[in-house]
Amino acid sequence: MRTYTVEQSSFAHFFTSSTKSAPFWLLVRLYVGYEFFMAGWEKLANPAWFGSNAGAALQGFVNGAVAKTACAPGVAAAACHPDVQTWYAAFLQGAVLPHLVLWSNFVVLGELAVGLGLIVGLCTGVAAFFGFFMSINYLFAGTVSVNPILIVLAFPIVLAWRVAGRWGLDYYAQPYLRRFCRSRTHR
Repeated sequence: MRTYTVEQSSFAHFFTSSTKSAPFWLLVRLYVGYEFFMAGWEKLANPAWFGSNAGAALQGFVNGAVAKTACAPGVAAAACHPDVQTWYAAFLQGAVLPHLVLWSNFVVLGELAVGLGLIVGLCTGVAAFFGFFMSINYLFAGTVSVNPILIVLAFPIVLAWRVAGRWGLDYYAQPYLRRFCRSRTHR
């Protein structure tokens, strides 16, 4: 077996591997986690997202996204750059609209899980990945809002997962998970 060594710049090492960057990642995690948790909390309290009328708000969101695939009147087809691409609108119409209640509940619980995971620092890399994934999908649906900021902050958390959760529950969970995974692979 060959061994390869990959050198890393001191800048990249500090932010992705050095435990000295943990306070920085704590602040980033708390901000991104707060944004996701509060978005999920607001939806949890809204019956149009979660509860008796779940799916109603998502239906309006999807219909609004699909409407953004058309060009404004008077804009030439060559100059048209719609907010939502037709392939994503087709996904929304084919996969989301037929199952509104399920997707609506997924959105609410997903935002709460991402927010909670980032705030307490448990499974930080996984939570940041799903936060990144959700924000990308919101952008694909034509919703800008705070999503570009969340994407720019969540992706580096994914890259720095080893130290991003150090000042959190990952400090205690990671050694246990490493031992558990090693014992499962040696069977």
